[in-house]
Amino acid sequence: MSEPAPHDPRAAQRLDWTRAALGDAAAGLERASTDAGFRSYWRTTGAAPSRIVMDSPPDKEDVRPWLRVRDLLEAGGVRVPRVLARDVEAGLLLLEDLGGPTVAQVIDAANADVHMDAAIAQLIRLQSLTLPEDFPAFGEALLQRDAGLFEDWFLHRHLGITLDCEDAERLQLAQRRLMDNALAQARVPTHRDYMPRNLMPVADGPAVLDFQDMVLGPIAYDPVSLLRDAFLSWPEARVEDWLRSYHARAMQVGLPVPAIGDFLRDADWCGVQRHLKILGIFARLHHRDGKPRYLADAPRFIAYLDAVVPKYRELDPLHELLERTVKPAFAKVIS
Repeated sequence: MSEPAPHDPRAAQRLDWTRAALGDAAAGLERASTDAGFRSYWRTTGAAPSRIVMDSPPDKEDVRPWLRVRDLLEAGGVRVPRVLARDVEAGLLLLEDLGGPTVAQVIDAANADVHMDAAIAQLIRLQSLTLPEDFPAFGEALLQRDAGLFEDWFLHRHLGITLDCEDAERLQLAQRRLMDNALAQARVPTHRDYMPRNLMPVADGPAVLDFQDMVLGPIAYDPVSLLRDAFLSWPEARVEDWLRSYHARAMQVGLPVPAIGDFLRDADWCGVQRHLKILGIFARLHHRDGKPRYLADAPRFIAYLDAVVPKYRELDPLHELLERTVKPAFAKVIS
C-alpha cells in the first residue's frame, strides 16, 4: 500500500515528482540518508528496483555544481551514481540505488586492505582527470577560509577561547606554514572529502559520493583524507603502509608525486590543515545548524594532531598552542 501524500509542501513536491519520473502513481519514499548540508536522500518504495531521490532545495543548495562534477568524473572513468531523471530548477534528481551501507559501515581491520586498495585505485583515476580551465583551484582564499573555521567556530564559539597576542601569533604562523606547504604541492583534481563514508562498495567501484566541492588542489590532500578519516582511525604504521602503496601506484601512472619522504611530510601537513578545518566545521554544525553528533568525533582529531604535530619543528607554534591553551579548554568541555 502506498503512503499518503505528505502535507509538507516540499515533501509533496518531491513525492509527486518521483511518481512522475518513475511512471508509477503508487510509488512511495522513505528516508535513505542526509548529509551535513541541506541535501537529503530518499529511497523509493514499491516496484523494484528501488531508486534514490536526491533533494537539493534550490533556495539552499544548487544542484548544478554536483551535476557538473558528476559528469566530469563519469567521463574520466570514475564510478559515480548514474542519473536517471533530473529537474534542475526544482533541485530533484532520480539516481540509481547503490545499496545501503557505505565503505565506512563495512570496513574493518580484516578487510581494510581490500577496501583501501580499491579506494586508492579509484582515487588515482580521479586525480588523473583533466579538468576544464575554469575549474576552481584550492588557493589562498580557500585556505584562509578553512583556517578561519578553526579559530572562529572551534576555539571561539565552542571552547570559549579568546586568543591572547602570543597565541594568536602562534596560530597565524602555523596556519601560514601549512598553507604555504599546500600551495607548493603539485595540483591534481581533489575531492576534498575522499573518505570511506563517501564511498559505496559496489562491484565496479567503489562509487564516489559527495564530490560537488572538487577543486584543483594539493596531491597529498585526498590520500590523507582517506587514511586519516574523520570518522575512522587506523594504526599509524598501517596508515604509512597505505600511503606508501598509494605513492608507488601514483608514480606508476605518472602523477606528480614528490619523493616518498617529501610526500609523507606533505600528507602529514595536509592532514593537520584538514583536521583543524574539520574541527571548525563540526563546531559550526553543532552551534549553527543544530547537528551535535559530529562533535563526538572531535577527540579523534585531537589525537591525530598529537600524533603528527610534534614530529615537525616548524609546527612547534601549533604544538605550544595546543598544549597550553586548546587541550586544557577542550578537556573542560568534554568532562
